[in-house]
Amino acid sequence: MRMEKSIPLEAVRSSKKRRLLTGQVHFIGIGGIGMSALARYFLALNRAEGLALSAARQRRPFDKLRARPKMASNWLVSGSDTMASPLTQKLAKEGVNVKIGHLKGHVTPDLDLVVYSQAITPDNPELREAKRLHIPCRSYPEAVGRLTEKYRTIAVAGSHGKSTTAALIGLILKKASFDPTIIIGTELKELDGKNFRLGRGKYLVLEADEFGRAFHHYSPAFAIVTNVDREHLDVYQSLAGVQKGFLEFIGKIKTGGVAVLNKDNEPLVALESKIAAIARHNNIKVIWYSLYGSVAKKIKRALKIPGIHNVSNALAAYRLAAAMKIPGPKILSVFRSYRGSSRRFEYRGTCQVSGIKCQVYDDYAHHPTEIKATLQAFREKYPDSKIVCVFQPHQAKRLEALFKEFQTAFDGADTTLVLPIYKVAGRDKVKGQMSNVKCSSEALVRAIQKLRPARRVFYLKNPKHLKSALTMLLSSPPPPRPPRQLSSRPRKSASRQRQSALVVMMGAGDIVNYTDSLIK
Repeated sequence: MRMEKSIPLEAVRSSKKRRLLTGQVHFIGIGGIGMSALARYFLALNRAEGLALSAARQRRPFDKLRARPKMASNWLVSGSDTMASPLTQKLAKEGVNVKIGHLKGHVTPDLDLVVYSQAITPDNPELREAKRLHIPCRSYPEAVGRLTEKYRTIAVAGSHGKSTTAALIGLILKKASFDPTIIIGTELKELDGKNFRLGRGKYLVLEADEFGRAFHHYSPAFAIVTNVDREHLDVYQSLAGVQKGFLEFIGKIKTGGVAVLNKDNEPLVALESKIAAIARHNNIKVIWYSLYGSVAKKIKRALKIPGIHNVSNALAAYRLAAAMKIPGPKILSVFRSYRGSSRRFEYRGTCQVSGIKCQVYDDYAHHPTEIKATLQAFREKYPDSKIVCVFQPHQAKRLEALFKEFQTAFDGADTTLVLPIYKVAGRDKVKGQMSNVKCSSEALVRAIQKLRPARRVFYLKNPKHLKSALTMLLSSPPPPRPPRQLSSRPRKSASRQRQSALVVMMGAGDIVNYTDSLIK
């Protein structure tokens, strides 16, 4: 009886189902791309219990959060979010108990762990209830940080290109029989349309986001920094602040580890002497990579996804894989077969607009640097097509901080249609009110029209009228394309050009929902 008293009530309930559980974990904000991957990690542990995974069991960092019977083996996973989405629907089908809305009643005393998104504020009713009940609470970065300590972690950081680079590394390791666990910020066809894979090996491939200084919680053995840019300025305030944040991340690499860094990125190269000092102190091997070399040419020939920025991403993956002694031909074979990821140059379907057949793409680009690179990639792949960029600004503070850069970001499109700003939960509010941001989508359009009078740039107040707006825009002929954007190949006739166009649905918010209605 004394032993029973030492075990929490929830561990000795008579329910047969409960006796088979290692614990119960609840995710607040489970609809986020990172949170959903971590939820899938716990679900996958359940499926893995029937396999001989003794090494994997040793790496499970959450088993001792509360005392439990030794016979326990599985996790019961639940989660909540403000609204349903295709991702929450997938999770529900996979076995997660998904609840819509944030309510105090979603948190019960028998929970063993609560994980919450960085978008969740301290006054969230579920988080407050969990703390009142003294349930262990971890932010997403804290929870993932526990995992990085248990695996040999490969963390991919950078202002841009993290998802593609991490995806390529994960697939390379899988091809090379390293059998990695993968947690990334996009869904992959090669992972059955998921953003997660549980492997039996000792490696974890992780997308390391700098927002909220999340990557400072991680302890990688290998790290990549694809680039450093003026991003997440609501956290870092300036480029110098961003650089300092990445330096601290590099300092988190374990002794004897490897750092793979982009030699073509000036803000990162500016830190070279400080990085060298960290490397000497922590015995880290530093590998710089650059597009100016023979390997980059091989990668460009092998890679199926367009854009020089993707060649750079693939080069980072190549250099890290080579450091792990993976043969070059095996690496290149992964590049040849890679089919891209969700919302990164993703072909979604077609629609007929004013007699014109339009190919519709989704892309996650939401920073001026990303927008320029993505539109350039579209122009490379479709030099003779009309490109219509439908852009939804993501976060009011980002638009305000980078307003000047946004004005020249859309030069690669023939026509640009700007939607209202997507307001980010927890980031665009100050003391319960929307932050007083001077910049708006309308202001951006006016600024571009003033700077580029010949550009076809418009504001659409109601996205529900998107198809009507596209009909009007595609019915009228665009002005001649500037000489620097002309293809060196023979141009198609004007009549043939009018029969096809590209619609690029661009942004990190809910613009993907409007894509669905467009291609129906």
